[in-house]
Amino acid sequence: MSKTNETSARRNSLLGERSGAYAIARHVRMSPTKVRRVVDLVRGMDVPAALDVLKFAPQAASEPVYKVLASATANASEVEGLRAEELFISQAFVDDGMTLRRIRPRAKGSASRILKRGSHITVVVEPKEQKGF
Repeated sequence: MSKTNETSARRNSLLGERSGAYAIARHVRMSPTKVRRVVDLVRGMDVPAALDVLKFAPQAASEPVYKVLASATANASEVEGLRAEELFISQAFVDDGMTLRRIRPRAKGSASRILKRGSHITVVVEPKEQKGF
């Protein structure tokens, strides 16, 4: 642990000097393309509305995105002292995670590769008055 109150490099790259918070879910065992469909639904929305949309979305990827958004909201309320009603999703993106490589036996002793993809989900929330960039 560092003894100074320096902010992390990740916080500086995501938020800079602005108030807000972020949360990251790493090694989620879902394809990034499927998770991006859900993240695109809620990007730019207010946090309470986004949580309602994610709660009732039929996609399986809505559950980990809901958890990351709830975690970012909790981080903002604990660390920054912000209320969930005054937050919106300023950034939300999905990166490729680790890919598990498996094989499937095929004809004549050959094999095909199965790629089981993973993803990293990042959500950044900020107060609404800073919405106009």
